Amino acid sequence: MRALHFGAGNIGRGFIGLVLSRAGYEVVFSDVNDALVELLKERKAYTVRLASELQEAIRVENVTAINGKYPDDVAEAVARADLVTTAVGVNILPHIAPGIARGLALRMARDAAPLHVIACENAIGGSTQLKAHVYARLTEEQRARADRFAAFPDAAVDRIVPIQHHEDPLEVQVEPFYEWVVDESQLLPGADRIAGIHYVNGLEPYIERKLFTVNTGHCVAAYFGHYYGFETIQGAMANGPIAALVRHAMEETGAVLVKRYGFDEAEHADYIHTILDRFVNPYLTDEVARVGRSPIRKLSAGDRLVRPALQAHGLGLGTKHLTLGMAAALLFDNPDDPEAVRIQADLREIGLNGTIAKYTSIAEDHPIHAAAAAQYEQLKQAKS
Repeated sequence: MRALHFGAGNIGRGFIGLVLSRAGYEVVFSDVNDALVELLKERKAYTVRLASELQEAIRVENVTAINGKYPDDVAEAVARADLVTTAVGVNILPHIAPGIARGLALRMARDAAPLHVIACENAIGGSTQLKAHVYARLTEEQRARADRFAAFPDAAVDRIVPIQHHEDPLEVQVEPFYEWVVDESQLLPGADRIAGIHYVNGLEPYIERKLFTVNTGHCVAAYFGHYYGFETIQGAMANGPIAALVRHAMEETGAVLVKRYGFDEAEHADYIHTILDRFVNPYLTDEVARVGRSPIRKLSAGDRLVRPALQAHGLGLGTKHLTLGMAAALLFDNPDDPEAVRIQADLREIGLNGTIAKYTSIAEDHPIHAAAAAQYEQLKQAKS
């Protein structure tokens, strides 16, 4: 069995590639990093090290790579794969869609076996988004056939993979915990189940549980960590007031999840506790700059702060710590992050309310907008 995985970065190698290799797949990575591709082709193996007391090293073998800069090679790899997965970032999906579309066309012309394409991204409906990009590259006739020939089941993925500092450029350190959930209802009939993947009917509750708990908590820790001058998430979470802010934000999102999806309140409280323990893992060093990067995306209407805040408001639930997180994100003035630089420029040029409206899509007269603006001013004044 052969899996083609787009993205040979830390998440691709340390999470998706590892799971697929353990499930018996030969993993072919597609990436545009020339040095990384050549190294994977040469070694055909790499090491994943767990951030735990034992520092367990896992040898991942039976891997290789192709260069994503060559469309013919990508299309042929898609045509020959038994599974296609991605971990490239949701913004890159449009760029890999042409190769997938060409590969699907080749498969259909050859009457090859049906194919599952799973986008393992931090996004709601990542595979559905990828399918739209791919179908835009197919003819009407090809799309009609592809509906029977290919499936794009949505997925939720969760594993902390920090910025790496190794002499070996292929080695990856990851936390021991991981979760990969796939929507079973979107699979093709008779599809094989892959060891290491949890299958559920109806993915939205699990995607939002992960996004609203792990991602929300993580970014609140990062933005307040930056605000108070911490370099790592572990350092920030060792600070009592920051840890309390993170926990309260996760409790606000938890109230939304319990009310919307019927999650058991006690079980979800245990889930929050598990996530908080992951954030303080003493064997993991995760940088505030990495977790907080791309604040424009994280402040968008469908992401980890604004989406749960609006849902909580609509349900009559508390939002104080979610709007605090939004305010802290606006103060994430990291000069090395292009999105942070853009936000700071807009704060100067179009003002606070204009910036909030621009990036969150929340009108100035909305209570969530007003709360975030007031908390921003309070945080800014306290820091000056």
